[in-house]
Amino acid sequence: MDILPDTSAVIDGRVSEHDDVTHVYVPNAVVAELESQANQGRDSGWAGLEELQRLAEAADAGDLSVEYIGRRPTHDETEGAGEGDIDALIRDLARDHDATLLTSDRVQAEVGEAMGVTVEYVEPKVDTTDETTDDGLDIERYFDDKTMSVHLKTGVAPMAKRGDIGDISYGPIAGEPLSESEMLTFANDIESTARASSRGFVELEEPGMKIIQYADYRIAVARPPFADGIEITAVRPIASPTLDEYDLPDGLRDRFTEHQRGILLSGSPGAGKSTFAQAVAEFLADSDFAVKTMEKPRDLQVGDHITQYTELRGSMERTADSLLMVRPDYTIYDEVRKTSDFNTFADMRLAGVGMIGVVHATRAIDALQRLVGRVELGMIPQVVDTVVYIEAGEVDTVYEVETKVKVPHGLMEEDLTRPVVVISDYETGEPAYEIYTFNQQVVTVPLEDGDEQESGVSRIAKNEIEREIKSIAHGQVEVEITSDNAATVYVSENDISSVIGKGGGRITDIENRLGMELDVRTLDEYAGGFGGGNSSSGSTDSKSKQGEIVTPEVTSRHIILPVEGHAGETVEVQAGGQYLFTATVSRGGEVQISRGSGLADELETAVDSGQQVTVTPQ
Repeated sequence: MDILPDTSAVIDGRVSEHDDVTHVYVPNAVVAELESQANQGRDSGWAGLEELQRLAEAADAGDLSVEYIGRRPTHDETEGAGEGDIDALIRDLARDHDATLLTSDRVQAEVGEAMGVTVEYVEPKVDTTDETTDDGLDIERYFDDKTMSVHLKTGVAPMAKRGDIGDISYGPIAGEPLSESEMLTFANDIESTARASSRGFVELEEPGMKIIQYADYRIAVARPPFADGIEITAVRPIASPTLDEYDLPDGLRDRFTEHQRGILLSGSPGAGKSTFAQAVAEFLADSDFAVKTMEKPRDLQVGDHITQYTELRGSMERTADSLLMVRPDYTIYDEVRKTSDFNTFADMRLAGVGMIGVVHATRAIDALQRLVGRVELGMIPQVVDTVVYIEAGEVDTVYEVETKVKVPHGLMEEDLTRPVVVISDYETGEPAYEIYTFNQQVVTVPLEDGDEQESGVSRIAKNEIEREIKSIAHGQVEVEITSDNAATVYVSENDISSVIGKGGGRITDIENRLGMELDVRTLDEYAGGFGGGNSSSGSTDSKSKQGEIVTPEVTSRHIILPVEGHAGETVEVQAGGQYLFTATVSRGGEVQISRGSGLADELETAVDSGQQVTVTPQ
């Protein structure tokens, strides 16, 4: 009997099992499909290649003859495999060689018979593994009650992250490095167990990388050439508390339920953000809200009554479009990181869906600032009205966000009235920050008590005045804030006429833009003196004025300035001796500016032109 198998029959091993076969025609289109699947790291491709090896061994033994026929499919035909292009090639070969088409594909069988091809259909193999025999994963031996994640790699001793939320440490958990054969055993066990059990599934499958969900475990299996060795990272939540177990500010529960809101859950890695998100999701579901999640990969541990969605055709935007048809009351958006994530979050929120986003941030205000430049300033409170900051597994800070049309705090002139985003402490109601535009830049001002508050506002005003005057003057510029709406500017005698302009027109334009009265004087009149005096601008000693030279790192999303040793401090950033902006250094000792913003464009232009970038602590 002459048979010609399609890809499904080869993958299932049906050809070598056939008792009544003397000659096998193997289409090169089948070989191409199996190669493609194997190169992508898919088990089906490897299973099919193993079947071809068995056929070759049978041919060498004289049990049957094997002949490879037909052409390899074109790129367009491969792309159209799901539309039946390759199946059509295989059917034509079976008819041309008067061979029986062997297939485990019901559609292929029906079409072949309709076209007059002799077809033998065999049921596809089904894994009959009994769920009761699912003994779990071999890798589970490395987990205990305090283990959050296990990290295995060829040639390296097993490592793990262990401890309580907020107090996690990373270190070895065994002494001997793992061999490649041991890693292969672990990887194959994870993949086969996940496929065989109803408790597991493959979340993502790319060449060299699989993301697998099995029970409470999210497991990443990386292989060469994507990784330089076999690597397995298994993550599991170490706590699943309910909202009752958190010490929440009074009224926060009601804030979640009184109507759909835009909420950011923020915190540093390992602080317990996702754990809190799970507790909120369950609380909302129990409060009769329809709750869904958007995750990639899906690793939130929530009940079956909460449907977990992932990317649709590689896009969370498409997922959001589908969810808008479902109309959930709340959607938990885990890992809001990229600009596209923030845009999708904002679109769903503005469509009326309650949104809870999980965001990495080292301070509560940092989470909100990530919306700046991505969402129009006045729209931010419509997108996010609540920020919850998690630290060491507990709710540390809760902010309420709203827009008010007012004079920014610390300024006096009525014509400076503008929309101001006010961020208030939820428990006390006291404003903590204001975000507003000042001289065409978005600034975030902390509202502190007494002199510190005034110095913060004065510092911003001083920097803006310096920037305006330095764009005109050729020599040194000093600024002294004399009141809430006035300042004295000191420049060299040669720059006086340039700064004032004909008939005072230029300085008047600057005053109108800044909303401050400016008195222009010569440097000789500057009371702070030079070379050691107490200048209000902080530039009297040469080291302070020059600042610390830094080398910006430009990534796909940010420009990062390393400022080690100044975590939490406010620094002034200059390029080529010209003031650019003032920022707060993160706990990690760096300043990040989102690319695409006006500040980032200026800084990137300075970097490209070879200007020296400096930071000066204030």
